[in-house]
Amino acid sequence: MASADDVRTLALGLPHVVEIDSDGFDFRVADKGFVWSYPERVPGQKRVIRTDIAVLYVGDEAEKQALLLGEPDLFFTTPAYDGLPLVMLRLAHVDVDRLRELVTDAWHMRAPADFS
Repeated sequence: MASADDVRTLALGLPHVVEIDSDGFDFRVADKGFVWSYPERVPGQKRVIRTDIAVLYVGDEAEKQALLLGEPDLFFTTPAYDGLPLVMLRLAHVDVDRLRELVTDAWHMRAPADFS
């Protein structure tokens, strides 16, 4: 089971990562977000930052659909993210090794080639 602390440790271990001040976690490389805490929006209620769920950049719709269909216990999406290359990850359902792979992949997709 992974946690927000694991996300922070893994993200900050990558080159040129900056943590943006937020109520949860929010990591960027070259001013591009690659992993952040889920800002849950329920109609008629104040937005809640969920640090038990990570939003990950996945690059394209094909990768998004592969994750959603292949591992529905780990990944989900909402209508607010339709058309965006982002998935939500339930941290309590993923181990740290898999989280490392996902965070690193998201970083690679957002970082300039000379950052690797």
